[in-house]
Parts: sequence; structure tokens; C-alpha cells
Amino acid sequence: MYNRNMIILMGLAGSGKSTQGQMLAEETGRVWLSAGQVLRDTPDEAVHELQRQGELVPDTITIPLMGQAMAEVFASGKDAVVDGYPRTTDQAEWIAENVADKIEAVIRIIVPKDELIHRMMLRGRADDQSLEAITERFRIVEQNIYSVCQILQAKGVKIKDIDGLGTIEEVKMRINQAITEAKNE
Repeated sequence: MYNRNMIILMGLAGSGKSTQGQMLAEETGRVWLSAGQVLRDTPDEAVHELQRQGELVPDTITIPLMGQAMAEVFASGKDAVVDGYPRTTDQAEWIAENVADKIEAVIRIIVPKDELIHRMMLRGRADDQSLEAITERFRIVEQNIYSVCQILQAKGVKIKDIDGLGTIEEVKMRINQAITEAKNE
């Protein structure tokens, strides 16, 4: 379907996916494509309410929005850093069927939950102010992440885990190392 390449960053909310994704995109000339941002930018208020409650937006909305966003990036002749997608098995199956052969690597950023909650409360986004909503987001993502990774690995996608603690620069170095390792395997 597409003829461009992408790197996918995964991790629980607050793991630094967006910060690292934006830096990686800027350094490599790729487009940063955040599922959360794509959903926040949609004019659909029902989507925004689901996000505030910590609920996942239904795949019937998320998959077409992300598919369209990816198509626009690749049509522009760019590669992508995808942040926070796929999160469900249906999303992973869509990726596996449509773009798995274009994924250079999936990098999972691992951070302890107590640190994630601290980071999220500090950043001040509206959807981060309820501990219940944060906990629900963690539960949903953790419930799906194993299956998502299995689907992608079955298509030959390289998945690398990195430690997300430390300075932004330290995490960035770990991500770059993981990408290099995936390319050399």
C-alpha cells in the first residue's frame, strides 16, 4: 500500500513517546505522527470525551484516521515516526496487513508506573488530571500490548524494549541504539 518506512514508538502514557518521537522525527527528517494528537485534533467532541475518561477511542474511528494520516505522510514523500499506534489487536492487524513490511522497528519505552503517573500529573493535559482515567488507560494498553506485539512479530517486525528512565538524552541514545540493532539483525 505504501512505499515509505516508519519507526513505531510504543509505551504507556507518560513514557516519553511524544518527546522522543518528535526529536527523532526532527533529527531524521521524518514526520512525527502521534495517534493521540491525531485524535485530539479531530473535531469530534465524543472522541475528546472518551479521551478525557481514559477510554480508548473505538477502532472504527482510530484506524481510518490513522490510515488517512499515514497515507498523507507517505504521499508527501516522507518517512514517519509513529507514536502510540497500534494499541489494539484490530489496529495491529491493520498495520500487519497494510504496512508491516515498511516498519523498520518498534521501540517499546519501559517506565515504572509510579514514575509515569508523576510525569502525567506534571504535564497538565486535561486527559491526565484524573488518577482513575490514567489507571484505566494503563490497564487497557497493558491488556493489549502482548497481542499487538505478537501480531507484528509474526509479520517479521523487529521489537526492541528500552529503559525509559534517565535524561531525555540518555533515552534518545537508547532508542537510536535499538534502531541500529534492529537494522543490523
